[in-house]
Amino acid sequence: MTAGALAALFAAMAVLAAVPSASVLAVCARAAAGGFASGAATALGVVVGDVIWLLVALFGLALLEAALGDLAWLIRWAGAAWVIFVGVSLALAARTRPAAGAPKPGAPGLLASVGAGLAITLADQKAVLFYLGFLPGFVDLAAIGAAQTLLLVAIIALAVGGPKLAYAVAAAKAGVVIGPAAGRALTLLAAAILIGVGGALLLGG
Repeated sequence: MTAGALAALFAAMAVLAAVPSASVLAVCARAAAGGFASGAATALGVVVGDVIWLLVALFGLALLEAALGDLAWLIRWAGAAWVIFVGVSLALAARTRPAAGAPKPGAPGLLASVGAGLAITLADQKAVLFYLGFLPGFVDLAAIGAAQTLLLVAIIALAVGGPKLAYAVAAAKAGVVIGPAAGRALTLLAAAILIGVGGALLLGG
């Protein structure tokens, strides 16, 4: 894993984590109801869920690559198709995305907030498919060891957790949820990143 690839992975994940989604709304709702600590706890649950899916995808890809042998390039092509599909879907959704709004639950406990973030992420089984398609563009699966895995976990934790914590701060201070214009801009940026990564995977494969 080169420094450039790791930086690109971090940037792409951070932008995607900032796109309005169920996890963003959950963080905002918890922070608005219970303060920053509740929002941060929800963000922690989201990060833990993402790390779990990352590990599932990472080791699943390694096993799949070993089983396919000379046909391992199929992983890259299938991943590219999936990433481009998700990118196009995001771009189309941005045209009709309504203004985001967070529900107003009662003040949650911290443990319940962590559980909420974790449940939302683990329930999204598309996440593992996303990682299956996304990782080959940045990571040499043949070179993955314990140190590289820990580095990836740290990158995912920072890239996903950072934007969620920013939402928690905003929602705790003023109940701020990202507006429709900014939400569409972030969604279109994320779509462009995904389509670009998908194209790079196809060209590289």
